[in-house]
Amino acid sequence: MNLSKVIMVVVAACFLSAGASAQVVVRITQGEGELKREPIDDVLITVEYEMSYVADTSKRDKPEKEMMMLKIGRRTSSFYSYARFVADSVMKALQASGASMETMGEQMAKYQSRISYQIYKNHPQGKVTTLDELAAGRYRCEEANEAPQWELTDETATILSYPCRKATCSFKGRDYEAWFTTDIPRSEGPWKLQGLPGLILRAQDARREYAFECVALVQEKGDAKIMYGDKGYEPVSRKDLNRLFERFAADPIGYIQSTSPNVNVHFRNEAGESIRPKNTPYNPIELEQ
Repeated sequence: MNLSKVIMVVVAACFLSAGASAQVVVRITQGEGELKREPIDDVLITVEYEMSYVADTSKRDKPEKEMMMLKIGRRTSSFYSYARFVADSVMKALQASGASMETMGEQMAKYQSRISYQIYKNHPQGKVTTLDELAAGRYRCEEANEAPQWELTDETATILSYPCRKATCSFKGRDYEAWFTTDIPRSEGPWKLQGLPGLILRAQDARREYAFECVALVQEKGDAKIMYGDKGYEPVSRKDLNRLFERFAADPIGYIQSTSPNVNVHFRNEAGESIRPKNTPYNPIELEQ
C-alpha cells in the first residue's frame, strides 16, 4: 500500500467536506501499526451529546455540530466523537479487505469528524488524559483532574424528563452555565466539565461558542468497556499541544511539510482549484495557556 497516496486522499477529503472557509482539522490515517486498545473500566452509562461550536468567529450564525459520546465507568470516563470512532472502524475494515485507495477515500469522506481528541477523566487516577492527533502526529497530554469551582443557582429546568438545576463557573478561560440532574448522581459531564452532584445534561459558555446538549442516555448492563490505548502517542504539555494546533492553523500545508517531509499533500477548493490555505479559523475551547 502506498501510504503517501492514502494520506493525500484522506486529507483532501477532510478539507473538501468542510469548504474553503471552514476550520481545517486533518487526521492522517496510518496504513500500518493499528492502535491497540485495552479495557480500563466497565461502562455503566452512555450519554450522547450534540456539540455545537463556533469554529469561525466571523461566522457565528453558522456553528459546526458534532455528536459526542460520554462513557461513564465505575472509576473513569471517556469522551470522544462518535463519527471519529466509526471512521476508524471503517478504515480498519477496508484495509483488512484490501480495498483500493479510491474506495477508502470515498468511504472516509462519509465519516468526517472535526473533533480529534479523546478525553479520559481519572485515568490514571487523579489525572485527565487527552489523546489527540494532528496530521501525522499522535499526542498524549496528561494533566491534573481539575474540577471547576461551581456556584449553584435556584434556576430549574426539565431536560429529557429529568429535573435539572443550574450551576455556573469559570473554567479554562471561559464562563459556563450547566444544567445537572441529581436523578443521575454521577459527578460527570461533557468535555472536562464535572464536579456537580449529578450528571450534566446541558452546558454552554457565555460567548455561546461551545454548547453541549444531551440527546440520549442509556444505562448499560456492564458488558461494555471503556477502551484505552496510547502506544505511539508522544507525551506533550497542554501548552505545547496548543502551540502545535496554532502552528497548523496558521499554515496547514507548511506544517505538514515540515513535520512529514515525505508526504505529498494538495488542498483543493470546491471548484477543484489548487490552493494553499493560511490562517484558517482557530477558536479552541480552552483559552488559557
